[in-house]
Amino acid sequence: MSKSILYFHGFASSSNSNKAKVLKKYISKNYKNAEILIPDLDNNFKLAVSQIHELINGAKYPIVFMGSSLGGYYASYFSTNLKTKSVLINPAIPPLKDFEMYLGENENYSTGEKFLITPEDIRFIRKMSFKKYANAENTYVLLESGDEVLNYKETAKYFSGSYIDVIYGGSHSYESLDEKLNNIINFIEMCKNYQDKDGFISKNFFNSNTIWIILSQ
Repeated sequence: MSKSILYFHGFASSSNSNKAKVLKKYISKNYKNAEILIPDLDNNFKLAVSQIHELINGAKYPIVFMGSSLGGYYASYFSTNLKTKSVLINPAIPPLKDFEMYLGENENYSTGEKFLITPEDIRFIRKMSFKKYANAENTYVLLESGDEVLNYKETAKYFSGSYIDVIYGGSHSYESLDEKLNNIINFIEMCKNYQDKDGFISKNFFNSNTIWIILSQ
């Protein structure tokens, strides 16, 4: 089935990030029935959300959301609202703990653009969340325990019930992406035939190098 894959980059990043380029190249080459859309999300949260709504409205096919860090936060929110699949890479989670550290002037790591974060901006984006995640059966979460920005254990707990893939070591940039690309495609294409009566994934579904756990709600 054809898919529109929407990938959202992280905070103060861009569509030129390494993960974005790797994903676009791999998916374009190996998933012929997909269009992959990787926007440069505005540094202003309200404008970024408006961009995402436009992309959703303009998508050609059923949507799969993907995102890293803050982009994963966006992806989890919209996929829950639309009950679609999402692939989340070291995603940020509610309530965006310690986000006040970004109040004031910031610089986009990729473009060099300067921008301001206000208390109103933080209140706005914190409203885009769910105390209890409600789309676990459609969510594949990729984590590295060496993430120096986000606590992978807290993330795994929040996404309890999802397909959670933990690599020990690594960093917030997610260093294991290349070896997980095939798993990502498999998850996007996954149907219920890959699951047993208890909801666990078939042994043959993921590559052998995957460490996956499904946490009960």
